[in-house]
Amino acid sequence: MGFCIFNNVAVGARYLVNKYGLKKVFIVDWDLHHGNGTQHSFYDDSDVLYFSTHQYPYYPGTGWYDEIGSGKGKGYTINVPLSHGMRDADYVHVFQEIVMPVARMWKPEIILVSAGFDIHRNDPLGGMSVTESGFTKMTKILTDLAEEICDGKILFALEGGYDLSGLTNSVKAVILQLRKTPLYVQDYKEIPSSVVQQTVKQVKQVLQPYWGDF
Repeated sequence: MGFCIFNNVAVGARYLVNKYGLKKVFIVDWDLHHGNGTQHSFYDDSDVLYFSTHQYPYYPGTGWYDEIGSGKGKGYTINVPLSHGMRDADYVHVFQEIVMPVARMWKPEIILVSAGFDIHRNDPLGGMSVTESGFTKMTKILTDLAEEICDGKILFALEGGYDLSGLTNSVKAVILQLRKTPLYVQDYKEIPSSVVQQTVKQVKQVLQPYWGDF
């Protein structure tokens, strides 16, 4: 239901499982819209752990935090629905509080990133306020995790992004961080909003039976 014909990350994850026998593929999706197709593809699958941040309520209307998978895949879908206007600090807080501990517990063999840039502050379709610095910080968290856990195996797939300047600079920010030559890191410290802190607590409560306290 996105602006695409093929779901590149879902196809890639399934290929890695079927062709190379991987048992732990971690998909991280920071696109503005909930990846309902990706979620559907692996909803009852424990070989692929799907994590998504997305603006909620917004198209396609799915991705509430109690959507956690079914059958043997229960607990392997993690949704973090975010309110309009979330900033760099809010996304970084989610990554630090959920992505990092879950990845360290599960120890994926590879990380695939649905890198959507429609959460940029100038995007005409979105309502988020992420800057190039925010994309740099999220990328660093994920690449550091990949180096720590899965021998640096990480792949970024381009998703949404509808402001040309914001898209250009944000993709550049990710590439520069991948090269370990970041350009868009800001020194000031933001504090995550109380709204996102509460959302993180709710997500952790739902996940507790499957991932314990973290």
